[in-house]
Amino acid sequence: MIYLDHAATTPVPRAVADAMYEVLTDQFANPSAQYAAGLAMKRRLDQWRMTVAGALDCPPERLYFTSCGTEGDTWAVTAGCWQNRRLGRHIVTTAVEHSAVLEACRWMERQGYEVTYLSPDRNGAISAEAVLAAVRPDTALVSVMLVNNELGNVYPITDIARGLREKNPDTLLHTDAVQGFLKVPFSVGTLGADLVSISAHKIGGPKGIGALYIGQRLRSPRPLIPGGGQEGGLRSGTEATAQIAGFAKAVELRQARLSEQLAHLAHIREYAAQQLSAIPDLELIGGGAPHILAASLVGWPSQNIVNDLSAQGICISAGSACHRGKPSHVVAALHLPKRTAGSVIRLSFGPETTEADIDACTEALRRHHDERMPML
Repeated sequence: MIYLDHAATTPVPRAVADAMYEVLTDQFANPSAQYAAGLAMKRRLDQWRMTVAGALDCPPERLYFTSCGTEGDTWAVTAGCWQNRRLGRHIVTTAVEHSAVLEACRWMERQGYEVTYLSPDRNGAISAEAVLAAVRPDTALVSVMLVNNELGNVYPITDIARGLREKNPDTLLHTDAVQGFLKVPFSVGTLGADLVSISAHKIGGPKGIGALYIGQRLRSPRPLIPGGGQEGGLRSGTEATAQIAGFAKAVELRQARLSEQLAHLAHIREYAAQQLSAIPDLELIGGGAPHILAASLVGWPSQNIVNDLSAQGICISAGSACHRGKPSHVVAALHLPKRTAGSVIRLSFGPETTEADIDACTEALRRHHDERMPML
């Protein structure tokens, strides 16, 4: 199998699986237990938190484990609005956010909030100026993702944060950094966001675990789950120690060779862009992050392409995630011509991706173009 869908999820290295297996079997104690094994697990949990927090360059006490990026996004939006409930009931976000953010914003609309959804340009770009222009005195929260999961565009979070401090310093800033974590170098200090959500399974960790950085400007964050007081009393429930162990090990492995891996990803993306650009009727779309390449084989339906390549053992995704013939909300927000929008595909890469993988995918796409008639 040739796997070119790392933006969807990533393979788990053996070392990550082994770390999880040890916690599931030999080191299974509850970190809240007060006997020796429980206290030892609490110390390990603290160390794993320090590892993940270290990758964000944030204090470990400001990092809270969640079940996934979606949970982190939902918590960030609702907690940010709660913190600023006296400031106003207005949210600024983008039309190309992950559904986790968009659905949380729609839920807040049902609670009486007004949401401004900013559209990108044809290439998926959104400027800091456009975001700041939408901010009002009653804007409680701005939520803009760091890296777009379908297009790969990198958004100017640092510039947005700086502009907010000047225009409306009480407005909080959240960024969904799930696709940017250990793919686009950043720290929470330089980024300037008050809330940052990440996920393990995009970097070689297990599914079912993520984290949310909650900055010090959220003085008394609203708890996501009340109960026994775990995660600083903000997200109660026995900690998922095996998943957290896997998360920390995945972070360790990525950080050990981060500069080398980022250079490799950038090379692979550039190589893929060059190879795919030689296919007739193919247009590249968006871009910026080193691990995501979106393109349209104009006129050939994206789901047909995905199915054809899948039959050949090549895994890519449909950037146009068809539902009743409609493109994804991200592609729709670009306002592309119908034939272009209906043909968007996404290739995404990992440290294991090779030029030979790209060559095989390119040849399969060329055959699909040559052997099948356009249908759009």
